[in-house]
Amino acid sequence: VDIPIVIYVTEFGRGSSRPLFCLLKYGNPTIGNLLIVLTIVSSQHLNSPMYFFLSYLSFVDICYSSVTAPKVIADFLTEKKIISFIGCIAQLFGVHFFGCTEIFILTVMAYDRYIAICKPLHYTTIMTRRVCGQMVVASWVGGFVHSMVQTLITTQLPFCGPNEIDHYFCDVHPLLQLACADTYVVGIIVVANSGMIALGCFLLLVISYIVILISLRTHSSEGRRKALSTCGSHIAVVILFFGPCTFTYIRPSSHLSEDKMVAVFYTVITPMLNPLIYTLRNEEVKSAMRKLWSRKVMSDGKSIG
Repeated sequence: VDIPIVIYVTEFGRGSSRPLFCLLKYGNPTIGNLLIVLTIVSSQHLNSPMYFFLSYLSFVDICYSSVTAPKVIADFLTEKKIISFIGCIAQLFGVHFFGCTEIFILTVMAYDRYIAICKPLHYTTIMTRRVCGQMVVASWVGGFVHSMVQTLITTQLPFCGPNEIDHYFCDVHPLLQLACADTYVVGIIVVANSGMIALGCFLLLVISYIVILISLRTHSSEGRRKALSTCGSHIAVVILFFGPCTFTYIRPSSHLSEDKMVAVFYTVITPMLNPLIYTLRNEEVKSAMRKLWSRKVMSDGKSIG
């Protein structure tokens, strides 16, 4: 048989599945990101391109964490941690689709901040609603194309056993180690596809923020404080997401045990922390959330009365 029917996913490590389960169950990022989406959609004040992109980032985070988290929770509750081959490939596609889309949206958000700070007089003419929509669509299309490449080159490999991967979700590197063929060329394609996208976007982000920091010297102290507060949130998310991503995909396939823990950062930790980072450092979002909560309480009170 060239392709196995099932893939047996091993545990995270002895005694480490329990804290991961607790993290996923009690720190589910879906609620926080969904709250951000609802706040931005319902608020008339959060209508700038920055919040437009933030709503899509939060939506992608919901989809991204949903690809792996439910299966990990289900695996913790069962003795045999099994996923079908088709389910494994679907998970591989979803991880790279939403992950790459998030990379592109974070890059677009950096471009938005660059235009807002370095070219404020041209901001409204450059960052129109149509342009922002086109950027989001391009991000989704780019993520789809990237994921299709990763998925197709993986499914073309012959699999004839063993069918056990030492990871908590199906990814390219663990699957390459199961192939019954020389995967050197495929590994190079994976590095060129995933690694270079992550590294290239990360370098672009670093350059853009260097330019932003230099341009802030001519701004007033109040303008610098506001700009640094906004950019600081974005920089924190970029470091948390791009660091582990680049570490994983910029090098060839390996058997490093650290890969599982590193993967937790960009599949679980970052989507969970994004709502906290963007709300705790942003007074406009917090104010809009309070107004949304007040309207909800008032409407509930009227319905009861």
